[in-house]
Amino acid sequence: MSSENPVQYGNVKASYFWDDGSGINGDTGAPASGKPMQEGLAASPSWPLGTEGYVEYNGKKEEFFIGDRGPGDPAEGCNVLLDLDGKTFAKLTGESWNDDSYTVTGGQGHIDVEYYITKWGDGAGTPGAPQPMSGSEVCDDAVSPIPASAKKDDGGEEKKESQGDQGEKQQAKDGSKDESEEQSADEGSSGKGEDSEEQQAAPSGKDDGGDGSGQGLTAETAANDTSGIALAGDDLPMAAGLLTLAIVPALLVAFLFGRRRTATDYATEGGRHRADSLLTAEGLRETMQSVRDRLPGSWTEAKATAGEYWTRVRDRRSGSQGGE
Repeated sequence: MSSENPVQYGNVKASYFWDDGSGINGDTGAPASGKPMQEGLAASPSWPLGTEGYVEYNGKKEEFFIGDRGPGDPAEGCNVLLDLDGKTFAKLTGESWNDDSYTVTGGQGHIDVEYYITKWGDGAGTPGAPQPMSGSEVCDDAVSPIPASAKKDDGGEEKKESQGDQGEKQQAKDGSKDESEEQSADEGSSGKGEDSEEQQAAPSGKDDGGDGSGQGLTAETAANDTSGIALAGDDLPMAAGLLTLAIVPALLVAFLFGRRRTATDYATEGGRHRADSLLTAEGLRETMQSVRDRLPGSWTEAKATAGEYWTRVRDRRSGSQGGE
């Protein structure tokens, strides 16, 4: 009953009674609704029989239903507008109900309570503001706006929980998405770094000659590249420039490596650790011989390429002059 939304709220003064036909303490006979006197049965001078609700007093709450008429004369002047059964009255006041005297201990006979109507009954009576049994007036002051705290939003809690679940799922989804993006970014960065390292490491180890000295990348490789460039196209002026640019560094590299000698070579010549100077005939012959010994293939190929180039230049020029 108290779990339903109120349809009317207000403040009234309440008394207590117990009418079971015993005639004790002003008993006037069985309740008007035909239901036996019991805990929770209340009397109203005007509300429909069967009306349901609850009252609050000093923080305590008890349910009731309208099963009888009353109080009579005390309701005049909108004074006492609700009669609670003695047992419910005792619970609200923290006292005890006396089954012999039909009284509540403590001597308190009236209390001001807040009432909440949750359902109007279908029996005899008038919904709305209470009024005395005589109908002399309508007690509008006994009705007030329903407090927001008493209203219960049907399905509201379930809706909030549902929204909360959806929010958690969305956060989990966003978090998973962020982690996936971060992981993809990390993998891309890592892969890029690894590729970069491999690209940087690849030239240093390719055609190295196996001795770790870097001599594998020498005039032989440069000369091989030169032959390919010289024979790639028929544009002789451009080819001539490229060939010249390729042959000169190749010869310089060959010359420099020809000057290098291992420590073992020097050590076998009476402990000398320095090569002969290029300013002497002996030093020049030694250098040229070293170049030829170290790069026989490159040297021959470079000379052949140069010869082929100049032959093509001569033929082209001869053809041009003949045409003129």
